Amino acid sequence: MLAGLSPARRRLVLGLLAALVVAVVAVVAAVLVPRLAADDPAPVSQEAPGPVLLVPGYGGSTRSLQPLADRLTAAGRDARVVAVPGDGTGDLRASAGVLAAAVDDALARTGAASVDVVGYSAGGVIARLWAADGGAAQARRILTLGSPHHGTDLADLAAGIAPGQCPVGCSQLTTHSELLDRLNAGDETPAGPTWVSLWSTADQTVTPPDSARLDGAVELTVQSVCADSRVTHGQLPSDPVVQGIVLAELAAGPPARLGPADCTRLREG
Repeated sequence: MLAGLSPARRRLVLGLLAALVVAVVAVVAAVLVPRLAADDPAPVSQEAPGPVLLVPGYGGSTRSLQPLADRLTAAGRDARVVAVPGDGTGDLRASAGVLAAAVDDALARTGAASVDVVGYSAGGVIARLWAADGGAAQARRILTLGSPHHGTDLADLAAGIAPGQCPVGCSQLTTHSELLDRLNAGDETPAGPTWVSLWSTADQTVTPPDSARLDGAVELTVQSVCADSRVTHGQLPSDPVVQGIVLAELAAGPPARLGPADCTRLREG
């Protein structure tokens, strides 16, 4: 076909064909070559802990987490409790927005490269919402403490018996709520931070207690360290063993591997 063309036209046709091949290769590469998604950041360095932000749960004021914040501060960490709107009874997504602003402020204030986040009870769900919306790129470690990642029977009961007394935050914590189903449909632990889920088998608020399990996280029950512990949901932030576990899990380096041999040391503080 090209033989009958003049040299100038032959060069023009060959040039156009070459450009077409380059364009096709570029399109194929864009489709087939794996790319990092905006919500899939590179892993954050685990060696330089930054400030710690603690997020209260449903109906919990900042006072509920102050004992844990004080213990972290005494150990030399910059620890602050985030005040979520409506004491956490409102839309958990709005609370995630407040956490995002608090993280930005903490990074600007300290000059740190990342933060550690402790989400207590529903605060763990708030932390996950924040992480899924881009916050994972700012976190070194996210530790959830007794969090109803898969709902709680108490919220189901409240929504069923007295729906007028179960505000939006309560309804979002029901088993298979739209918010939790969507949050758990993909990767439960977005890349970037290291995730730790700490909970008590004696929890009678998050029921069943293993609703706190988080796929992809380091799973740690209080009883796997101190088998005789009967720490309840409300006691988690103030319990000396739990506080000691949180300190260890937020230390520099990878999450600590704790077990029964550590129980006495943690109890003694």
